Amino acid sequence: MGILAALAGFIRNRSLQKMIAKGELDKMPEVKMVLDCGADSCELDEGGSCNLDCMTPIIKKDIDYYDDEELDVYKGKASNQYTDEEAEEFRNVFYTMQEEDVPGWVKSLQQRELNIPDCMKDEVLMVLREIRTKK
Repeated sequence: MGILAALAGFIRNRSLQKMIAKGELDKMPEVKMVLDCGADSCELDEGGSCNLDCMTPIIKKDIDYYDDEELDVYKGKASNQYTDEEAEEFRNVFYTMQEEDVPGWVKSLQQRELNIPDCMKDEVLMVLREIRTKK
């Protein structure tokens, strides 16, 4: 799974570089996480903060876990501070869940103050976009 994710990231970056070379883009786009949380959408900035007022559905007393309680040890850790081994723990959970569970898992991480490792944001964003286009 890690190799597949790295390959997807490589292909994405290569195609973006070609677009920059052709003049279709000025610079590499900034990676943002997008959640569907009851409002039209919720765009997260680099720090994982929601820019829209759509947090109400996320803030609830009962947190849904996705067989990932072991990730709670990373509460509050910055998304750019994960080691490869720590990021792999997130990947193991991410790639063993059903695609339709990904939005709920991202919400669960946010509720638990867990930041997705930077090296995984493209992968998660890609799945969230696929889910959104299927709706």
